[in-house]
Amino acid sequence: MTSPFRRSVTEHRAGIKDLLDKALGDPGTETLVLDRALGRTLAAPVTAPRSLPPWDNSQMDGYAVNTADLGPEPLRVVAPIAAGVAAPDLETGTAAPIMTGAPVPAGANTVIPIEAAEPDRFPGEAETASGFRVRLPAIAEPGSYIRATGSDIAAGDPVLAAGTRLGPTSLGLLAGLGIGEVAVFRRPEVLLLSTGDELVAPGSELAPGQIHDANTTMLAAALESAGCAVTTVGVLDDSPESFMASLGQALDAGERSYRLVLSSGGISQGAFDVVKEVLINHGIEFGSVAMQPGGPQGAGNLALPGHAPVAFIAFPGNPVSAYVSYEMFLRPALAEILGLPERQQLLATLTEEVTSMPNKLQVRRGSYAGGVFTPLGGASSHLLAALAGSNSFILIDEDTTVLPAGSPVQVLIIGDGS
Repeated sequence: MTSPFRRSVTEHRAGIKDLLDKALGDPGTETLVLDRALGRTLAAPVTAPRSLPPWDNSQMDGYAVNTADLGPEPLRVVAPIAAGVAAPDLETGTAAPIMTGAPVPAGANTVIPIEAAEPDRFPGEAETASGFRVRLPAIAEPGSYIRATGSDIAAGDPVLAAGTRLGPTSLGLLAGLGIGEVAVFRRPEVLLLSTGDELVAPGSELAPGQIHDANTTMLAAALESAGCAVTTVGVLDDSPESFMASLGQALDAGERSYRLVLSSGGISQGAFDVVKEVLINHGIEFGSVAMQPGGPQGAGNLALPGHAPVAFIAFPGNPVSAYVSYEMFLRPALAEILGLPERQQLLATLTEEVTSMPNKLQVRRGSYAGGVFTPLGGASSHLLAALAGSNSFILIDEDTTVLPAGSPVQVLIIGDGS
């Protein structure tokens, strides 16, 4: 059994990063069709298999013509060109009605918008057959209103780099290039659990002394947003024997190969802190980090008899403490390993005085807008509504006990937690 650790925030963050580097460093790859690849990370660079657009096409409804044929005399109108069909070559001295997105015929080098034609309408089939003519401007720039082949991307050009997180626009680009599937990194498999006999699942009725489990839902959503595949087992009993049995069963269930187990609750100084009581004998170190909320922490490689070692991180049970722990320790490591965007940090002006406990980094929730930070909820670690109403944190260093209104503060933007 190891002695409890006492660490700074920087030291614990480095420890979590080292633990996850070893656990998640080689995620492996898989190939997915595009409609299953949202939010996934590209495992290899993509180059354009063809040009985009693949052929010259019209930017407007109008007439495809050759500028050499423009002049004072009207031009004979030939059969229209619709999108989605091959275009016949343009005869000299004619104008072809062309629809937006339709291929520009060989022999044409510009498109005249329909609004500039006289008359400013397309003829019907019978009118065309009887020799309908249209008067067009005498001068036009070659290439006007034509989307040239490869003007977006040329065949062979780099499209997306390895490590790109695939969102709606990048997936749209791949689809537009005709790419139907991509190689992505596998999502790390995470087992998530909570502890506490006082906790019941959302939707259940509360007995005296019980509260609903917020942490499982909140942390599962955070991990999924970060690119992990999460399996939840709900709330495990506070009995050491039952806890160990349930944890072993969860690790054995299904065909999952877990890279990380994350728990919340059961690691403080209480008489029934089962995670600490049991797992301190199975490779997990527990102690305190100089931070509020979120001081109690645990981490290490879990070594249960009959199971392969697996990275294990233990967060405190109060919801705000658990979420602050995620943002301060786990998400930064996941961001670097999985290629997530880093959290934005900005300088802001504090709207009201804030007092702080010495010798601990204070993480305060609040709202940032227009260069101003407004605290919400104070230091208490149970205030879920204040957390949900916050889009940012400020970090108050260990030596500061009072920040007057108007003080400049560094703001960490957390947004909706993704």
